[in-house]
Amino acid sequence: MATRKNQTDDVLAPVTLAVGQEDLLLDRAVHQVVAAARAADADTDVRDLAPEQLQPGTLAELTSPSLFAERKVLVVRNAQDLSAETIKDIKAYLGSPVEDISLVLLHAGGAKGKGLLDAARKAGAREVACPKTTKPAERLTFVRGEFRALGRSATPEACQALVDAVGSDLRELASAVSQLAADVEGTIDEAVVGRYYTGRAEASSFNVADRAVEGRAAEALEALRWSLSTGVAPVLITSALAQGVRAIGKLSSARGGRPADLARELGMPPWKIDRVRQQMRGWTPDGVAVALRAIAEADAGVKGGGDDPEYALEKAVVTIARAARSRR
Repeated sequence: MATRKNQTDDVLAPVTLAVGQEDLLLDRAVHQVVAAARAADADTDVRDLAPEQLQPGTLAELTSPSLFAERKVLVVRNAQDLSAETIKDIKAYLGSPVEDISLVLLHAGGAKGKGLLDAARKAGAREVACPKTTKPAERLTFVRGEFRALGRSATPEACQALVDAVGSDLRELASAVSQLAADVEGTIDEAVVGRYYTGRAEASSFNVADRAVEGRAAEALEALRWSLSTGVAPVLITSALAQGVRAIGKLSSARGGRPADLARELGMPPWKIDRVRQQMRGWTPDGVAVALRAIAEADAGVKGGGDDPEYALEKAVVTIARAARSRR
C-alpha cells in the first residue's frame, strides 16, 4: 500500500510527490488529496494535467491569484516527461508555493527527471511511495492492508488464497477484497475465498462481464460455464455484470472530455474510462435498461428466487450480449 516517506501527515501539504509505477496507488494518492481539498472547500478546482499540457508559463497562470480565492488541486502526471523549461518553472514554484493550492506530482521514479524529484524532496514535499508490486509477499501485504482498511478480519490462509486465485493485478485484488468484505459476515477464511474465487485466474467474473457487454455471447457463455464449474460464486458474476452495464450507462450519459476529467466526474479510474469507451459502441439507452432488468432477474434467481441459478445467469448473459449489439 502507498506509504508516506517523510515526516508530514498533512494531506493538504503544498506539494505531494507520488513516486512509482503502480497505477492504483498513484490514483489513490491523487484521490486522497482531492477528497481532502473538497472536504475543506466543496468548490475546489481540480486540474489534471499531462506533460504536454504544462507548457512553460502554464504553472504561473494556474497558480495566479483568483478573484474568487478558490482552493485548487493541480495534478501533474508523468512528471518525469516534463520539458526542461517546465521543470524550471516547477522548481521555482517549490521555493514559494501558493496558499490553498495543492500541487501533486506523479513521477515514475528512476533516473529520468531525477532533478525534479530531488528538488521536491529538498523543498519538503509530502511523499507517497507507489511502487510496482513484483513479489508475491508484497501482494500479500497489500491484501492484508486492504482488509484492515475496511475494518475486516481475514485469516493469513485466506489472504494467501486470494492472492493465489486472483493474481498480480492490484485493482482486481482490491476489488476482490471489497467484494468479500461486502458479502461475508465475520472473519473471512480460506473456505470463503475458495467458494468465491477458485479458478478465477482462468475465468474471472469480470471476464464474463467484459465479453457480455462487448456483445460476444458465445465467449461470454463459455467463460460463464467455466467459472461456475470451477466454483466461482454466482453472486459474484451478477455483481460483475451489473458493474459492467452500469459503467456503460454512466459513460454514455456523461459529457465528453478527457479520461481524467470523466474519471473524476464518474468516480472511475482513467484506465477504465478508455476500456468502457471501447465496449459501449453498440449500446443504446434502451439496451442499457433491458440489460439492467435482466441482471436484476438473474440476481434474484441466484439468490433463491429461481430453481436454476446457472440458467438465470446464461439468460442474462445472452440478453446483455444482444443489447450490446442493438446499434450495429
